[in-house]
Amino acid sequence: MTNKWKLMPTVEDDFVNARPEYNKIILQLLFNRRLTKKSDIESFFQPDKISLSDPFLFKNMKVAAALVIKHIKEQNLIVVYGDYDADGVTATVALIEVLNIFKAKTSVYIPGRAGEGYGLNKKAIDELIKTGAKLIITVDNGIRNKEEVAYAKNLGLDIIITDHHEPPLEKSDWPDCLIINPKAENYSYKSLAGVGVAFKFIQGLIELSKLDEQLKKKLAEKVLDLVAIGTVADMVSLLGENRTLVSQGLKIINQQKRLGIAELVKIAQTNGNTNKKVNSFNIGWQISPRLNSAGRLDHANTAYELLITKDKNEAQTIAKKLNLKNSERQKITEAITAYCRKVVEEKMLGDKILAVCSPNIENASAEGWPEGVVGLVAGRLCDEYVRPVFVITKAKNEIKGSGRSIKEFNMIAALEQCGELLERYGGHPAACGFTLLNTAKGNSTEVALKSREALEKFIKEMKKIASKSLAKVELVSKILIEAEIDLLDINDELLEALEKFEPFGQDNKRPKFLSRDLQIMDKINMGANAQHIKFRFGSVWAVAFSQAENLKDLKIGDKVDAVYYLEFNEFNGRRSTQMKIVDVRKN
Repeated sequence: MTNKWKLMPTVEDDFVNARPEYNKIILQLLFNRRLTKKSDIESFFQPDKISLSDPFLFKNMKVAAALVIKHIKEQNLIVVYGDYDADGVTATVALIEVLNIFKAKTSVYIPGRAGEGYGLNKKAIDELIKTGAKLIITVDNGIRNKEEVAYAKNLGLDIIITDHHEPPLEKSDWPDCLIINPKAENYSYKSLAGVGVAFKFIQGLIELSKLDEQLKKKLAEKVLDLVAIGTVADMVSLLGENRTLVSQGLKIINQQKRLGIAELVKIAQTNGNTNKKVNSFNIGWQISPRLNSAGRLDHANTAYELLITKDKNEAQTIAKKLNLKNSERQKITEAITAYCRKVVEEKMLGDKILAVCSPNIENASAEGWPEGVVGLVAGRLCDEYVRPVFVITKAKNEIKGSGRSIKEFNMIAALEQCGELLERYGGHPAACGFTLLNTAKGNSTEVALKSREALEKFIKEMKKIASKSLAKVELVSKILIEAEIDLLDINDELLEALEKFEPFGQDNKRPKFLSRDLQIMDKINMGANAQHIKFRFGSVWAVAFSQAENLKDLKIGDKVDAVYYLEFNEFNGRRSTQMKIVDVRKN
C-alpha cells in the first residue's frame, strides 16, 4: 500500500521570533503539540518537577476516601476489584499495596477474561459476599455496571467505582454509587488511564491520613512505577498530567526497586546495555505485552503476583512464565491475523468497516478464537487497512468482539446506536469490546440460527453507520510528518534536544522528519538474512529495518526523498547520529 505523506503546517514566524532560545525545529514540534504558552513549554520539558493536581478536585473524592478509612478502622474486608489488562493489574497492585500499608483488611479479585468477562458480575459478587466483603473498590472498570452495583448494594455492600472509560450517555444508566471517573464529571484532565484514576484515589487516601508530609510523599512515589506502566500500556495521552506521572514513574522503574518489573525487564532484553534506561518504548512494546499475556491466554493473577512479589526467585520464575506465554500469544495472533487478512482481501476490500468472524462461529458446539487476542488482531488490521475493524469470536455460546478504530470513527458512539443488540459493551472511541445480546432459546440448531441472525443484524447496522460517517473520509495510510529539514540541520545538539521530548506516546509521538533530494553515497545490506539495509546520505547513515527487499532497486547515486526518525546509534562505546527510515521515494 502506498503511503500518503502529510506534512504538518509550518510554525508561525511570530512564534519562532519570540523564542530565540529554542532551535526552530524544536519550536516546530512544540507548535505541532499546541504547546505555545511559556508555562506549557516549561512544564513539558520539566514534567518531573510539576506538582500533581489536587485529588480532591474529584467531587466524590473526600467522601469516597473517608468511606475507605471508616472500613479500615472497623477492620472490614475491602476488596479491590480489578481488570485483566496491564492497566487494570497495575491499578490493582498500586491500590492494594497502599491499603495494606494502612493496615486494611484486604483481598483482590480480578475476573477471568474468558469465564467472566469485563467488569463486575453477579457471580463474583456472591462469592465476595461469602468471604465477608463489606466494600468493593473497582479499578479500571465499573462505570457501565449499574445493574451489578444495585445487586451488590441490595446485599449490603458498599461500592466505589474508579474508572476512566466512557460512561453511558444517559446519567440514569450510571451506577448508583460513589464514582471517581474524570469522564463522568468536570475534572479538567480527561485522559487518565485506569491506573491514573486509581492513583488519584490513592493520593486522596494518603492526604486524609495522619502520616507526616514526608511519609505521604514517599508512599505516593512508591507506586508511580506501576502508574507509568499502566498509563503507557493503555495508550492514553502522554501530554499533561499523564506526562508527569509517566516521567516520575520511569525514574522509579530505573531504580529497579520492584523485583517483578526488574526481572521482566531482564527477560525482555530491554536492558542489554547496563547504561541504557527503560523508556516508554520498552514499556509499550516489551513490558506491557508480557503483563497482558497473562490475562489474554490464562489469568491475570499471574501478572498480579509478579508485580506484588517480594521474592526474587518467584519473580524470576513468573517472568519466565510470562515470557513464554507472550511468545505463545504472538504465534496465535499471527495465525489469526493471516486468516483475517485472507478474508478481507477476498471479500471486504471495498467496505468502510471490516467485521471478521472466527470460523464456525454459528456452530453451537464450536469454540472460537481466544477472546484475549482478538483485540490485537483488530488493531493490526486497522493499521493495515486504515479503517475500523471488528474481530468477532465465540466463547461459551456468547458472541463477543473487539474493535479498533481510526480517529474519524467513534466506536463507542457507534455501539451506543446498536445498544439494543448488545448484552454489554464498553471502551473508548478508538477501542472497544462487546458481547451480543443472546435471547435465543430451544435446541442447539435454533440457538445457532438466532445467534447468526443477531450477528448478521449487528454487522449490517455497523456497516450502515460507518458508510454514513465515513462517506467523505479518505481511507488511506497516512504518514504524519512533523517537519521538513535539511541534512545540514542534523547534529548532536538537535538529537539531544529531541531526547527531552521523552516519554513518547499518544499525542506526543516520536517525531518523523522529511528530507528531500538526498543522494545515496553508500549502500550496505545487514542482518543474518540480509533483510535490513543501510544508506549513507552525506555523512549520515540511514538504516531501514526489514526493508531490504522493498528498497533493493535503489543504487548508489540515486536521489530520494526520505521520511525518518532521528536517533543516536550506540556501538562499542561510540555514539553517532542515525536516521531510522520510515518511507522512501525515488526522485
